[in-house]
Amino acid sequence: MILYGIPTCDTCKKALKALKALEAAGRTVAFRDVRAQPLSEAERLRFVAEFGDEIVNRASTTWRGLGDFAKAMEPEDQIAAHPTLMKRPVIEAGGRLYLGWGDEVQAALLK
Repeated sequence: MILYGIPTCDTCKKALKALKALEAAGRTVAFRDVRAQPLSEAERLRFVAEFGDEIVNRASTTWRGLGDFAKAMEPEDQIAAHPTLMKRPVIEAGGRLYLGWGDEVQAALLK
C-alpha cells in the first residue's frame, strides 16, 4: 500500500497513522512525499484518469495563488508544476486508487 501526500498535511497524517496500525496484520504501508519525489507523468495521468478534475484541490491556498493561465491548464500539468495542488491523500492499495480519507475510503481500507 502506498500513501501519496505531503508530510505536513493533517489528513495525510491521520490516514498514515490509521494505516500503520495495519502493519501488525502484515500489510505494509509506504509514504511517498509528492513534493520530495514528484509524480511521474504516468502516475499523474493515471490519477487524472481515475479521478478527473477531483484530483486538483481547488480549495487550497496554492490554487488561490495561481494566475488564470495556470488555472486553465490540464490537471496533470497543474500537478506537475505544483505538486501540492493534488488532493490528498491518494492511496494505492491492491491495484486500486482511493482519494481522500473519508468514511468510504476508511471502510474500504481499514478492514
